Amino acid sequence: MKKVLSFLALSFAVLQLSAQTDSVSYTVPGRSNAEEQQKKPYVILISADGFRHDYAKKYHAEHLLELSSNGVQAKAMIPSFPSVTFPNHYTLVTGMYPSHHGLVGNSFFNAAQDDKYTMGNTLKVKDGNWYGGTPLWVLAEQQKMLAASLFWVGSEAAIKGVRPTYYYSYNDKISMPDRIEIVLNWLKLPEEKRPHLITFYLSEPDHAGHHSGPETPETAAAVQMVDSVVYQLTQAVKTTGLPVNFVFVSDHGMTQVDTANPIPSPKNIDPAKFKTTFSSTTLALYAKNKADIQPMYEELRKSAKDYKVYLKTAMPKHLHYGAEDDKMNRIGDIILIPEWPRVFGDKTPGMGHHGFDPRKVKDMQATFFAWGPAFREHLKIPKFENVNVYPLISNILGLNYTEEIDGNIEVLKGVLKKN
Repeated sequence: MKKVLSFLALSFAVLQLSAQTDSVSYTVPGRSNAEEQQKKPYVILISADGFRHDYAKKYHAEHLLELSSNGVQAKAMIPSFPSVTFPNHYTLVTGMYPSHHGLVGNSFFNAAQDDKYTMGNTLKVKDGNWYGGTPLWVLAEQQKMLAASLFWVGSEAAIKGVRPTYYYSYNDKISMPDRIEIVLNWLKLPEEKRPHLITFYLSEPDHAGHHSGPETPETAAAVQMVDSVVYQLTQAVKTTGLPVNFVFVSDHGMTQVDTANPIPSPKNIDPAKFKTTFSSTTLALYAKNKADIQPMYEELRKSAKDYKVYLKTAMPKHLHYGAEDDKMNRIGDIILIPEWPRVFGDKTPGMGHHGFDPRKVKDMQATFFAWGPAFREHLKIPKFENVNVYPLISNILGLNYTEEIDGNIEVLKGVLKKN
């Protein structure tokens, strides 16, 4: 326990070193809440990256457990495939599977434009052309309700020509007290300028889970840090007297893998014939000539060991990741998926990983807690898919959507108090 507490203290100290001036904030001028929107509820959507479905109980996140016990606790939330950060954060705010909204991985190719998206490329991340669907903040702004984002996938891009009224360039070094103050200041704005939707992203416990594994004091400390930050945020928000609803989610879980026996990338993939995107849990091949797909597939299947080889045209239906779902033609022609607990790697991999099929590897499953005036109290619900968060929040805020989505309000409608 002493090791956990000292790690937690160190984490806070490091975060405190960076001043708010290190970040860049933006305000889109000329916007105000329409009069009919000013009395609507408020929602703060919080994501703790990599916060596995069992972490709150496992690592005694007492504040989160108490807050959610007075609201709604899901047994787990099922991420979309692949269970990685960018696709699932964007699924949460669009209600669409990755194959439908277009972010099919943390990196992927757009064959039509002969271009590549990677989460580390700032120019691509801020380019709205990569993003399908209508994120919650775009939906809100389109209906004259102001939104704010203290980080979220897609929030820095003009999607359908729209950004949230208030947003920040991503900078994980902003201290936690500064982040809480930013949210508090938004909620203290006059009614016509006050955001009703706020997204709030935390990069832990994902970093700790990757580095040390999910079953370690370091990850326990990161969970405790998240728990403390959420509590401090709720206490600060309480001082405003506003009817704020909190939705706490994660994008995916985390699992311990076989670090001693990584699967080397296949040597028979010809770079003259295929482009590839590589991660520890997915290897995607994009053919330059479609005639090369079938021969390469058959060759890979013969040599495959500890991983599955799929044609895009024959992916498992439950993944929603096949040719029939690939609306933007961004999924690889051939997909290689390792069998848990093995991962791809040409060197020793990190201790913790995600990206596996969340229906087969339970450790991939995420967290969903919610509390506030819109939610029923002391309610526990079964697992559900993360595409259903979008219609839930839209319903709370009184926002209408006409675009076809994969989520359904009926799945989570029962968690809300009857009007």
